[in-house]
Amino acid sequence: MQLELHHSSAKRHHDFGEEVGPHGVLTIPGLENSGPRHWQSAWDRLPHFTRVDFEAWSEPKLHDWVPKLDRAVRESPRNVVLVAHSLGCLALSWWAALSWSEAFREKVCGALLVAPPDVDAAETDARIRDFRPIPRVRLPFPSIVVGSRNDPYCSFSRAQDIATAWGSEFVDAGFAGHINAESPVGVWAEGLPLLARLTGHNPNLLVAELGLRTAFA
Repeated sequence: MQLELHHSSAKRHHDFGEEVGPHGVLTIPGLENSGPRHWQSAWDRLPHFTRVDFEAWSEPKLHDWVPKLDRAVRESPRNVVLVAHSLGCLALSWWAALSWSEAFREKVCGALLVAPPDVDAAETDARIRDFRPIPRVRLPFPSIVVGSRNDPYCSFSRAQDIATAWGSEFVDAGFAGHINAESPVGVWAEGLPLLARLTGHNPNLLVAELGLRTAFA
């Protein structure tokens, strides 16, 4: 799978190259959590990667998930980059809209948002409708949205529109489904260079370390 980068029509907040690191990473899963075959679970084996535990994975509520994400950010001992998948992207965007303050300016260094679902669509799973509407607020940190051309939960054009609303750069993941455990992405090593742009990691070392930890898992 080859990732193709597009610039959104919105102006970027500041250059990714200004970020220094490496930083810690908070992974933010979506509905039903990310299972053992999900790339987020593979990435969580890397040093200083920590998963946000929403506990109520099957019955997500906005008023429950946002405070838990806020607590995870505040309690992290390191500056962090947020890596969200699916409904986790909506939790992240709502957190930025509702809970952001200047106190987070140095703490949160960026976000990678993968396969955000279109919760505003008429056919959206009833379990995630509590996250309606999609916040159309620019994220206050550098961000990258990754969308798939055949995501069953969000059209490609809608993913591009979401990226523009959030002031994010947009990456075309090709035909990768929902970019989850059922997709042909495996541990999604192709996503690590995107993450490295935000965290300050050496992308080649990050990919190599993921390969080693996956082989010996």
